[in-house]
Amino acid sequence: MRGRSELGVSVLLLLVGVLVLSDTLTMETAANQRGPVGPRTVPVVVGVSLLVVAVVLALDVLRGGRGEGDSGEDAGSEPADWRTVALLAGIFLASAALIDPLGFPITGALLFWGSAYALGSRNLTRDPLIAAVLSMATYAAFNTLLGVPLPGGPLMGVL
Repeated sequence: MRGRSELGVSVLLLLVGVLVLSDTLTMETAANQRGPVGPRTVPVVVGVSLLVVAVVLALDVLRGGRGEGDSGEDAGSEPADWRTVALLAGIFLASAALIDPLGFPITGALLFWGSAYALGSRNLTRDPLIAAVLSMATYAAFNTLLGVPLPGGPLMGVL
């Protein structure tokens, strides 16, 4: 098994694919949400894709395929940027905690803006505007096009 560590990634992808599919196929949906595109469609596509990629990767590794390192950079020569990781983790956890009281439009905007800030963007006029547009577009797409209700929070009466 020496030199075939990619099989571990394949097993991980297989396990995640099985988990996604089992959770998706056992979730309950309301009768008014059923149709050709419902809350199960995307998770089923993702789960099946994970299984396919896991099998293809395993076959490639067993046939002698190997991943190649980056040739243009010294991979791992720079220390990890733990400040960015901590900022992103904090923003994600804050979003999870704030989605019920503030609703998705506000929390989503904070998530998008905070992520852009953590990753280095410092434009204080453009970034919040783009974050608000992305958040509202995501909210509208889920509520209107997919029929998946997201919490509206204090903006529920306005939207």
